[in-house]
Amino acid sequence: MEVQFHDQIEQLKLGAGDVFHGEGILAITKALLQSGVSYVGGYQGAPVSHLLDVMVQARPWLATLGVHVEACSNEASAAAMLGASIHYPLRGAVTWKSIVGTNVAADALSNLASPGVVGGALIVVGEDYGEGASVIQERTHAYAAKSTLALFDPRPDLANMVRCVEHAFALSEASNMPAMLELRIRACHVRGSFVAAHNLAPRHSMRAPIAEPAAFDYMRLAHPPVTFRHEKLKIEARIPAAQRYIDEHGLNETLPGTHEAVGLVVQGGVHPALARAVLQLGLAPDALPIHVLNVTHPLAPGSLAAFCAGKRAVLVVEEGSPEYIEKDMVMALRRLDLLTAVHGKDLLPAAGELTVEALVPGLAAFVERHLPQLDVSAGRAWLAATAARRTAVAAALPQALPVRPPGFCIGCPERPVFSALKLAQQNVGPVHIAADIGCHAFATFEPFSSGHSILGYGMSLASRAGVSPAMQRRALAVMGDGGFWHNGLLTGVQAALFNRDDAVLLIMKNGYTSATGTQDILSTPEAPHGAEADPRLSRAHLDQSIEATLKGMGVKWLRTVESYDVDAMRRTLEEALTTPYAELKVIIAEGECQLERQRRVRPWLAALKARGARVERVKYGVDEDVCTGDHACIRLSGCPTLTLKDNPDPLRVDPVATVADGCVGCGLCGANAHAAQLCPSFYRAEVVTNPRWHERLAAALRGWLTGVLRPA
Repeated sequence: MEVQFHDQIEQLKLGAGDVFHGEGILAITKALLQSGVSYVGGYQGAPVSHLLDVMVQARPWLATLGVHVEACSNEASAAAMLGASIHYPLRGAVTWKSIVGTNVAADALSNLASPGVVGGALIVVGEDYGEGASVIQERTHAYAAKSTLALFDPRPDLANMVRCVEHAFALSEASNMPAMLELRIRACHVRGSFVAAHNLAPRHSMRAPIAEPAAFDYMRLAHPPVTFRHEKLKIEARIPAAQRYIDEHGLNETLPGTHEAVGLVVQGGVHPALARAVLQLGLAPDALPIHVLNVTHPLAPGSLAAFCAGKRAVLVVEEGSPEYIEKDMVMALRRLDLLTAVHGKDLLPAAGELTVEALVPGLAAFVERHLPQLDVSAGRAWLAATAARRTAVAAALPQALPVRPPGFCIGCPERPVFSALKLAQQNVGPVHIAADIGCHAFATFEPFSSGHSILGYGMSLASRAGVSPAMQRRALAVMGDGGFWHNGLLTGVQAALFNRDDAVLLIMKNGYTSATGTQDILSTPEAPHGAEADPRLSRAHLDQSIEATLKGMGVKWLRTVESYDVDAMRRTLEEALTTPYAELKVIIAEGECQLERQRRVRPWLAALKARGARVERVKYGVDEDVCTGDHACIRLSGCPTLTLKDNPDPLRVDPVATVADGCVGCGLCGANAHAAQLCPSFYRAEVVTNPRWHERLAAALRGWLTGVLRPA
């Protein structure tokens, strides 16, 4: 039972004059339809997964508009979809997560940007930068600059975000360059409203097909010698056209201020933090003029010069390094003979998210230098008070709060695999482990601490190729089924087979791309949502198993093991790491994603209980009298529901293990105790709701008998 988006799909159907209420990323999705998009693709990944998830479920309705939607196997295939806009007046949009997705798509993006596009092409990128990020800290700006892509960074107001999407398509067509629109996590989840417009059926689409293909034109290929001409077009035609469009349509906003001798230039996505920082200084909201860059590349010199003319100094508020915008501004102003002083990273942090706390010191220093008549002591007092509160809270605690890194979900089928891996290494010795992107990357945290490197999604098997020959013991690569289909099949398995590598690959087969929201993949056991309404979505004709694919590729040593069977998994890992067979060995750990399983099971059980039907669930517990208090079970499991409580025996000091109520009954604690020969303190119980009459009678008899036998 996957997450349903009925309400969100209804929001997409709003017409002219209706008021949309919702999150930023859904507003962007609606804006695509209002812009007459012909095709949408992408690869899931926070914070923009919602866009693709909703559109995939809305496929039957979108087909009535003529909009084609495709869930792509990776970001490279999504970027390649935009090739449709090179020759034809088709507006297309694709989406993926941040710099890591753009890295995967880089080859296609370069080959798209070189010939340019006829139809508007838009890439919606989840700019996963800063405190809430889950990826490496790099910015999309570098790609936009190197490949000559327009880069939108909209101020996170829903009406403005929708406006930027609509203009991004138009700017792309006016300049023949693809456009990127970056959305920070907060922008994706900001809530608001805007007045909707009608959805536009695309001029050419699956409902209104193009009669004949375009005539062959060598200039539309990213191939020498025409690529040299493409470079000249980028500089001489496309960038100037984009700059004219930005200025003519007022895409960058100028917010007037009282003190016109100075000004602030800010990325659109950072504007809310800057506005809050101005207030924290004790200044009025309109004290300082602000130029908001909804388009950060290319910079539009006309509106920028108009803002800076006559000002003593401006402060460029730009997240991260290098300071692309600041450098471009200095160059643009000097070429226009404007001597306005430009500040930026000399006053603001060079790295990290520009939160209000990070902005206030630099903003205060800027104001004190160029507007000394203004009192900004309120800002410095606020910073001091904030630091004092933190110090007071820390001092009030009896000890420092423990670190709480992310971890596996309760009952996750991947946790027992890493328990088995810890046990296997006790027998065969420490192993170099190449980790990967995905839920299984949580094993890099305690108590498992497994994983020497993470080089990219589906890249674990390829990343051990250099270190493996230099190791005395075989290296192990861990990969999810999502990573396997994304990249691992070709970059890892194909290369290992071709080179006859002596390697071990462990594939976590949980049935979904779980780390990004349990989206369907090729080997998901059931048909995707919407297959009933659209038979084309059915996968019944495919032999979708990972095992069949590996056998077809030529893998000879292949084992499939139930994830929760810790002892069997330990034995299989030991065999793979010690067998005389000297080519690729693959272990498939099979166990459905527990989160997806609970989404299906819990509503079903709740319905049974509501009808008064008998419901049985498994619960594990710890016998307090047997528990030795050494807590090896916790160190081997790491399950959040396996925790500690005070020992009820007054003569024993060590706390005992206990199983909290959140337990889903996966059985890992007992399996670990058996596989590692720990103390036999775990018990398994069946909790029955709405028991039958004979079960109630048996329970009453057992209670009477144990009462009689219990010492007085």
